[in-house]
Amino acid sequence: MRDSGYASVPAVLQYLKMAETLGIECSSLLLKSGIDPELLKQPNKRVPGYQLEALLAEIIPQSGDRCFGIHTSQFVQPSSYSVLGYIAMNCSTVGEALAMVPVYEKIVGDMGVTTVCVVDGLTHIRWHCNFDNALVRRHVIDNVLASWTRYTRWISGENSSPIGVSFEHAEPANMESITEYDSVFGAPLKFNQPYSAIIADEEMLSHPIVQADPQLLMTLRDHATLILQEIDKDQALSYQVKNLLRLMMRQELPRKEVIAEQLGLTSRTLQRKLNEEGKGYQEILNELRLEMAIHYLENTQLSIDDIGARIGFAESRSFHRSFKQWTGKTPGSYRDKKGES
Repeated sequence: MRDSGYASVPAVLQYLKMAETLGIECSSLLLKSGIDPELLKQPNKRVPGYQLEALLAEIIPQSGDRCFGIHTSQFVQPSSYSVLGYIAMNCSTVGEALAMVPVYEKIVGDMGVTTVCVVDGLTHIRWHCNFDNALVRRHVIDNVLASWTRYTRWISGENSSPIGVSFEHAEPANMESITEYDSVFGAPLKFNQPYSAIIADEEMLSHPIVQADPQLLMTLRDHATLILQEIDKDQALSYQVKNLLRLMMRQELPRKEVIAEQLGLTSRTLQRKLNEEGKGYQEILNELRLEMAIHYLENTQLSIDDIGARIGFAESRSFHRSFKQWTGKTPGSYRDKKGES
């Protein structure tokens, strides 16, 4: 089972609100899923992703709603995104607000990952879901994309629509569901795609935010940074190491001693603690390098030599050799294959 991360309490409450509207009694379902109802009274707490997945696996079939995820988006409000919702409200434009999502989304939850990339002059805001259950995954993806669409309209005061929406799941079999998708997104829909995404043009991204306050934005971002630091303290050490490497590799490949110092540990203690988690420093570094390489190959036009340099390879040959060892393909053949899909 993949790591399904965590969800903030406000994110969970959005689904419970929809269930309540449909007349579903959730108390027993919460307990069955392992979620303490008292926890849901504390908006700063987090629920393990596997528990939310189990809860939705009970609620969605009981709802009888083929568009449960889409319909749940009607309850989106600033608090649904915790402090990120208020950060978005105080950005200058929709584009700036969407750029904040990958930076602070862990506060809302990390049961999915957002990436923003430009393809042929259009901005793709992609969301990858970590859930395994196909039914839950479908409705959560629908909810995330629909909630983004509704929220950007609300903060901008514009009834604008993306120029396209992609879904990794299959097209709904009935016309009634398609009509529901159309009514929310107001944009061309594509199903069975390699990824799920909202696709925006410059006109949509340039819409100003109605209540933007630059000073408040700075304060909110500082607060969000503190929350992220607290979340990271609760994460496994290997997770913290990976995040530090990701940040520091923007300048240069940091030595293990530097990472250890950032964590308040000696290099030897760092290695010992990682071993206790069944991880090694080099293993974590290689995992991150592979993730970053795949991101650059799929989402940018950077040369392969540039990509190798960005992920800490001094020589292009070393990058080619390592990438083939990790994936069975050269960087060039991997990019060509993805371009065909």
